[in-house]
Amino acid sequence: MKELAKKHALLLQEHLKEQRIDVAVISDPSSIYYYTGAHSFLGMEFGRPTLLIVPQSDACSLVTPLCEGAMLREMVWLDNLILWLDGEDGEWRTPLEKTLKDYRQGTVGVDYLEMPRIVFDFIAKDCQKDALKDVTPAINKMRMVKSPEEIQVARHAGEVAAAMLKGAHDIAGEGVQEYEIALAVYDAGTRKAAELLAVHYDDDLTSPVLHFQQIVTSGTRTSLPHQRASLRKLEKGDPLFLCFCGITNFRQFKLGFDRVLYIGQPKASDVRLWDIALRAQLGALSEIRPGAVAENVFKAYAEVIRSSGLECSFRAGRSVGYSFNEAPQLSSGDKTKLLPGMIFAVDGAVNDPGVSRAQTGDSIVVTDTGYEKLTNYSNNIEDLIIPVG
Repeated sequence: MKELAKKHALLLQEHLKEQRIDVAVISDPSSIYYYTGAHSFLGMEFGRPTLLIVPQSDACSLVTPLCEGAMLREMVWLDNLILWLDGEDGEWRTPLEKTLKDYRQGTVGVDYLEMPRIVFDFIAKDCQKDALKDVTPAINKMRMVKSPEEIQVARHAGEVAAAMLKGAHDIAGEGVQEYEIALAVYDAGTRKAAELLAVHYDDDLTSPVLHFQQIVTSGTRTSLPHQRASLRKLEKGDPLFLCFCGITNFRQFKLGFDRVLYIGQPKASDVRLWDIALRAQLGALSEIRPGAVAENVFKAYAEVIRSSGLECSFRAGRSVGYSFNEAPQLSSGDKTKLLPGMIFAVDGAVNDPGVSRAQTGDSIVVTDTGYEKLTNYSNNIEDLIIPVG
């Protein structure tokens, strides 16, 4: 990752030169990883920002908590780590101010949409009027098209996703509690991630252990799509909704992935919803190819749902990468043209409030001729039925 991150940073410096931005301060953890290889375990939720300073031509530097210093030195390609200690000498403010002092009369770029307000206000207080420029659009554009190395990591993330669903599939059944499904998902995904790390990567600073609270919900509560696993026991005839979008995360690369399992033969109403969801996803996928417009993917998806008499309450998908939600969006109004190397989560999702939900979601990479599926698991309803006695 170090060499790839260095390449990304050099491209960002070229952009700063073209836009006459003297220096950029990057605060978003996923962008810091993209440009340095650093995946810190602390952040603003601990009151400890890590900030990347990217000048037009001088050496980049990383302002980071002292306790993270030794670990980050092993992760990153750059040499200049500026360390600060909690409670002493202004913490991160003093080294940031010293690093930026030579640029105060120039133009400073910030990742405005991601930057914590406390950091932004500190930078802005000494800048000239109109001297701050948002570099978020440039970063988003750089991160849209993934490199061959990133696409390979995404393929492995897809294997982790499929293993998680199989873990759920293997344990699900009448009388099983939802939280037990979540535990099986974590176990299966972690073991697959560990296997892939051991075989394909020489990196002992990346953990295979999954995090984020798994979205698992069943029965009529599937119409509340972002519920977490509870003590509820699965019953015969239940749909079991599994959203892996928050936990499909391998080597910092995130994918979207969803399925519904059925505990015994599904009700006729659930079969109908699944059919609509699947056709909606297939409609969206039929538009995926280089040159396609993002909002047209949404229109194909929405047409299936609306023509079935249901409300379209969900975008067709989103770009994914080192963040769970990147640009562009497969939604109305996004006129971005698709390019080879873009990676999207593409959904088919329909909801019958208070009754049930059906959602099938997969991640794909745009190829020269269409797309390659990264999350390979059947969405044939017969394959998603759990037999019961």
